[in-house]
Amino acid sequence: MSSKMIAPSILAADFANLQRDIEIINKSDADWFHIDIMDGVFVPNISFGAPVLKAIKKYATKTIDVHLMIVDPDRYVDTFAELGANILTVHYEACPHLHRTIQAIKSAGMKAGVALNPHTNVNHLENIIHDIDLVCVMSVNPGFGGQHFIENTYNKVKSLKALIKNKNADTLIEVDGGVTDQNAQKLFNAGADVLVAGSFVFNANNPSEAISSLKYSD
Repeated sequence: MSSKMIAPSILAADFANLQRDIEIINKSDADWFHIDIMDGVFVPNISFGAPVLKAIKKYATKTIDVHLMIVDPDRYVDTFAELGANILTVHYEACPHLHRTIQAIKSAGMKAGVALNPHTNVNHLENIIHDIDLVCVMSVNPGFGGQHFIENTYNKVKSLKALIKNKNADTLIEVDGGVTDQNAQKLFNAGADVLVAGSFVFNANNPSEAISSLKYSD
């Protein structure tokens, strides 16, 4: 698995032309589809739910990376497994029994991810890093697309990489929010494996070229 992976965020796609945008991603250098599910409670926004994910899955030919920005995610683990999610990421801040949630995700046949809000310290994952397949570092406050990148993210990714190495784990690091060709290479250099990009990809004249510019940035 390449350590420079790109996961375009479908939240930024054109919903009137969803199949077209999915086909663009299928044919591009992107590795994953990143799908944000928001409930209007955990974050101040509501995004799509099960029917849209079902439609995406119908056309998508790459890994489906689902990011739950919702309260009480445990209730929906089986639902997202049935809908075809390959990776299911829950928020550290939304899971009082995080270990149990991770085990439930894995039992349902998915890889388990944990997302951290900008204010949450990576050290909170120290005792559980071996159980996590992916950590999603939020580089904006979750809820809305098109926000400015938080500069402290580089340090956070470096700290997380050090923790993963120290614990001899093989957890992937994903960065989500404000990713552009201006910071992609710096994030990869800091230790990120996967970059989520929404606005930068779908607002571009040529989304495929935008994806390539992130993946092969130097």
